Amino acid sequence: MISTVDYRAAERKETPHGVDVRHLFDSEHLQVVEICLMPQESLRKHITPVDVCFYVLEGVGVVEIGDETAVVSADTLVESPKGIPHRLRNEGASPFRFLVLKTPGPTSQTRLL
Repeated sequence: MISTVDYRAAERKETPHGVDVRHLFDSEHLQVVEICLMPQESLRKHITPVDVCFYVLEGVGVVEIGDETAVVSADTLVESPKGIPHRLRNEGASPFRFLVLKTPGPTSQTRLL
């Protein structure tokens, strides 16, 4: 059976980041989350216990991983190894929307800095 999820219909989850976060898929092997940062919103700097990839769906944003910073836009994939502080910011005037892929599925909490 094919399972589908429309991100617009997915339930918004409350997080310490205070932004639009929607869980699309969750298993022991993979977690997929869609995040939309409105203009001037950002994630708080944090450390995840698993490897993470960000795939930019729309807009332009800034990604910080460790001591490095890069501007990213639609159709860009960014790797963020576990244990490295990171965050994403929207410094523009349009929504910045991206998928977060965590592997394996996390079994412990993200640590905010």
